[in-house]
Amino acid sequence: MPHQHAPYRADIVGSFLRPLTIKQARQQLADGEITAQQLRAVEDAEIRRVVQHQCDCGLHVVTDGEFRRAWWHFDFFDGLQGVERYDSDKGIQFNGVQTRAHGIRVTGKLGFGDHPMLEDFRFLKSISGDATPKMTIPSPSVLHFRGGRKDIDATVYPDLAEYFNDLADTWRDAIRAFYDAGCRYLQLDDTVWAYLCSEDQRRQVRERGDDPDQLAAIYADVLNRALEGKPDDLIIGLHVCRGNFRSTWISEGGYEPVAEILFGRVNVDAFFLEYDNDRSGDFAPLRFIRPGHQKAVLGLITTKNGELENPEGVKARVKEAARYVALEQICLSPQCGFASTEEGNSLSEQQQWDKVRLVTGVAADIWS
Repeated sequence: MPHQHAPYRADIVGSFLRPLTIKQARQQLADGEITAQQLRAVEDAEIRRVVQHQCDCGLHVVTDGEFRRAWWHFDFFDGLQGVERYDSDKGIQFNGVQTRAHGIRVTGKLGFGDHPMLEDFRFLKSISGDATPKMTIPSPSVLHFRGGRKDIDATVYPDLAEYFNDLADTWRDAIRAFYDAGCRYLQLDDTVWAYLCSEDQRRQVRERGDDPDQLAAIYADVLNRALEGKPDDLIIGLHVCRGNFRSTWISEGGYEPVAEILFGRVNVDAFFLEYDNDRSGDFAPLRFIRPGHQKAVLGLITTKNGELENPEGVKARVKEAARYVALEQICLSPQCGFASTEEGNSLSEQQQWDKVRLVTGVAADIWS
């Protein structure tokens, strides 16, 4: 299959269902029955297995399944300077279910130092063999959006312009640190752009005193400043997610409200886009993706249930998308990870791997 470099014709978003062994070891650590080093040894063994599973499914890119994390974003934020997690009154409200009640706030100057996930990536790289190891971290806009001004200490950042400058610098330093650790494929996971497509979420943004269109411009600027000086051999993707917790979701609405600024201005190499159901809208917004090297990685295979999509139907949807962006700029992936949090989505491990094999099989048929 041609185009064997990142992003791949058959790609993945990142997380996989946590094995029972890891869940049990986490509980044993919490109960004081094993040490952190013993937990890490269990994680190491399971990460080796999940990397091998990905290769066996025909992927040329592998992740560690986010097996060392409880959350797709909080665990990364915990390692940043100037950020602390706190117990909130309620969790994040999804469609019919809430997460555990945690929040994050900025209590000091933002910075990126000796982050523990750098070592996590080094381990993944050491066991990836001929496959490309991909690291996933949250996008900078995620740190700001949920709490906004109220979760940023005004004595530290009386002027939000300084905060956004430091936010961009922190992610630029993170990108460089992962590159220096050997990372050549980095994905930024971002729920915010999807929220800015949702009329309900946009209403909530306005009610708290923010302008959703102004936020979009600010976030695009922060991303581009974070990407300044990016090495040419580092591929960076942006995954736009509508929420993924125990097979539920938060936002709905097509990409049109943000398409021109997101696709037309943000200088990432690939956009990982959810297109697994009617909530995602049509493919027309893809017309703003610039001709050239940028890729649209279409998430046409859902991770929210185990029902396997019809391969011919997936191929037809790729053909439809190619009306708006060139086929050579299109790739294929699942719509999201299979376990954005350690609870995981409502499908079995066998169904998970069947989905991945569907991605690699359909991609081979389309681009062979």
